Amino acid sequence: MKLIGTSIYTDSVASGFCDVFERVPRTDAPDYLDCLLALLRKHRVDVAIPGIDADMYKWADRLAEIESTGTRVVLNSPDLISRCSDKWAFYQRQLELKLPYAIPSHLEMDFDFLKEKCGLPFLLKPRRGFGSKGIVVVATAEQFAGIDPATKPTLMAQPIVGRDDEEFTVSAFCDGRGRYSAIMALRRKLSKDGFTEKAEVVDEAEFSEAVRDLCQAFSPVGPTNFQFRRTNHGLKLLEINPRISSSTSIRAAFGYNEALMAVDMAIDNQMPVQPDIRRGRAVRYTEDHIFYENSVHL
Repeated sequence: MKLIGTSIYTDSVASGFCDVFERVPRTDAPDYLDCLLALLRKHRVDVAIPGIDADMYKWADRLAEIESTGTRVVLNSPDLISRCSDKWAFYQRQLELKLPYAIPSHLEMDFDFLKEKCGLPFLLKPRRGFGSKGIVVVATAEQFAGIDPATKPTLMAQPIVGRDDEEFTVSAFCDGRGRYSAIMALRRKLSKDGFTEKAEVVDEAEFSEAVRDLCQAFSPVGPTNFQFRRTNHGLKLLEINPRISSSTSIRAAFGYNEALMAVDMAIDNQMPVQPDIRRGRAVRYTEDHIFYENSVHL
């Protein structure tokens, strides 16, 4: 396989991890799509996999144009992608389906109301966001009053459920018909930036029923990431990421290679079988990657 990687930064470390590196504009730039299409044609790309939310949403909106290049795009269900773009709309759909995994959520930005409904402290999170960006833990009326009134219409409130050490990221490979053929679960600890910092492989059996119910409800396609917290009232769903998530490198190291599964699905329409998952734990840390002028230091 030949891997083409992209970044908006010319000095990105990405060039050290792929066969060909291409700088691209920001996803919201006016010339982004033209540059992407030109890149796909230039390299005769067979399969394209979005790695960030912004690309996923843009590609879903312009899928026909992208696939006109001959490239097959690994994208989840358009309906699920649309629902996940707005956490409130996604919550409302869970209520409609009477799913037991929904965390009670509120739009009313009144401190006394939220204190009664959610307890203290409670969370304020952007309806549109990712990676725990913009989430605020509110413990006092003074803190709540200090939040910019202009941002409050973009937020929703939730109680804090479970404990930080009872959070799990579960990935399943789904068939678009309400089933999945492979699954892996990690207990995780988040970094301050909202991404997995430490992870431990756990038995996926505890999550199989919840993932099955959510697959039947939302019919995801291909690699899909479910984030749960364990509580005294069962599993609660933090969110669904309808794409390969940032923990994919950790999962691959333990035997769950989503990228390869996605390529097999795109090229051969082949669903994976459940792989043997090794047990263990992973720790992410800062590392130096050196680029000499005439060679790469490995």
